Amino acid sequence: NQSSISEFLLLGLHIWPEQQAMFFALFLGMYLITVLGNLLIILLIWLDSHLHTPMYFFLSHLALTDISLSSVTVPKMLMSMHTQEQSIPFAGCVTQMYFFIFFTVLDNFLLTSMAYDRYVAICHPLRYTTIMKDGLCTLLVAVCWILSCTNALTHTLLLAQLSFCADNTIPHFFCDLAALLKLSCSDISLNELLIFTVGLAVITLPLICILISYGHIGVTILKAPSTKGIFKALSTCGSHLSVVSLYYGTIIGLYFVPSSSVSSDKNIIASVMYTVVTPLLNLFIYSLRNRDIKGALERLFNRAIVLSQ
Repeated sequence: NQSSISEFLLLGLHIWPEQQAMFFALFLGMYLITVLGNLLIILLIWLDSHLHTPMYFFLSHLALTDISLSSVTVPKMLMSMHTQEQSIPFAGCVTQMYFFIFFTVLDNFLLTSMAYDRYVAICHPLRYTTIMKDGLCTLLVAVCWILSCTNALTHTLLLAQLSFCADNTIPHFFCDLAALLKLSCSDISLNELLIFTVGLAVITLPLICILISYGHIGVTILKAPSTKGIFKALSTCGSHLSVVSLYYGTIIGLYFVPSSSVSSDKNIIASVMYTVVTPLLNLFIYSLRNRDIKGALERLFNRAIVLSQ
């Protein structure tokens, strides 16, 4: 690496000193609930045979992604709030940026795969088991992981070619790619072009696929002969639609609003929403709104009570 900078300084959240303890406890609680809750969902899907379906196979990977995305940024933020240590090594900063991009894009692709699963389930219910076989589900998830890894690696390798000569202060609580590019004293035109083309593609193309899937689902629902069929379809898609709306609403607010019209504080708030709040809300959306998950949890508790007697 051509950089003469060995570390960066993360300025973190703009919090008054007397509020540090309160926000530390708040974010720590949210992080622990996110991690433990999503681990519980993964455990339920793994142990309960009733949940061995394509939808919950994708959900288990989404839960793992939410855990990983929060773990990329939140522990370092909490440590900085607790110790007031703002520095992060150059290699650690680049690594954090890589995994943030990786799990962000993976989240995106997994939501698209789940939308396709819902499309097949509602629009082609009689062929669902023949279309959504284990091989196809595994292939879709593998493609999601490979594309996400490739995208993150491309951004990281291009960033590694840049020089950072003077300012090493990042006005953020994690190593965001855009913030790092602003600190470089090299030509970043190629990096910006990659962000505009590839970055735009991995957000807009999956969103278009999701909208097309739900367009077909909407047409099918309107053709349903009974309100019972409509209600069943809506209950099947409700959790996924809620997560998609939350995910893309935050992403659009963070990356598609022109930077000149958005203050640094608003960018940080949007990032907190995306990295801390959204994974937590995803957990509650899929657990509290889902009868299958609640049924699996009840069966797990009953099994634990029987074994303990």
